[in-house]
Amino acid sequence: MSRLPRLHVPGLPQLILQRGNNRETIFVDEADYRAYLDILRNAQREIGVPLHAYVLMPDHVHLLLTPAEQGAAGGLMQRIGRRYVRYFNDRHARTGTLWEGRYRSTVVEPVRYLLACYRYIELNPLRADLEELPEHYLWSSCRGHVGLATDPLLTDHPFYWALGNTPFERQAAYRSLLEAKQPEEELEAIRYAAHRGWLLGETDLASEGGANRRTQPLPKGRPARA
Repeated sequence: MSRLPRLHVPGLPQLILQRGNNRETIFVDEADYRAYLDILRNAQREIGVPLHAYVLMPDHVHLLLTPAEQGAAGGLMQRIGRRYVRYFNDRHARTGTLWEGRYRSTVVEPVRYLLACYRYIELNPLRADLEELPEHYLWSSCRGHVGLATDPLLTDHPFYWALGNTPFERQAAYRSLLEAKQPEEELEAIRYAAHRGWLLGETDLASEGGANRRTQPLPKGRPARA
């Protein structure tokens, strides 16, 4: 069976996951994290893809972005992947692949899941017991969203801006979201969609918005007879 093309719906965000091969470490030290962010920034400028949230974990990366055109996210990830592998292999005297095959992605319905994906991404370090507070982790967009740093990588989505009329209001409202426990069913929905490439949200929205392929798996079993 041929592989489906990556799902794209014009104007809707995408959640991206890229892992190290065999869950191996892709960031050894601070220099590696900084190099990846520099590569990401340069690739962003070349492709023109707004980035809303991110986290760099020791063995994987999450990005939340809105590509204007089909293939823009792929172009961004291709640039990042090739350049970072070249840097990493040269610096650490290694050869061969670094990534676990193709990156994974899902289209996100903003009304229900946009801010859920923001905090899913930025709470990764807490779930991995790397920090006690998400804003303590240096390699994510969290510090920018709660007002502890200016992050030049970020172009926030209108749903984040709708949290308040001033930066202080938005940052306080978002901090409250981070402090609230993320429902397990929400976590599972995000993980399922991200790993399998299906739409995260309501299928009608994507169909009306011009999705390039079906957004959910076909029902199991033979179709019912008319």
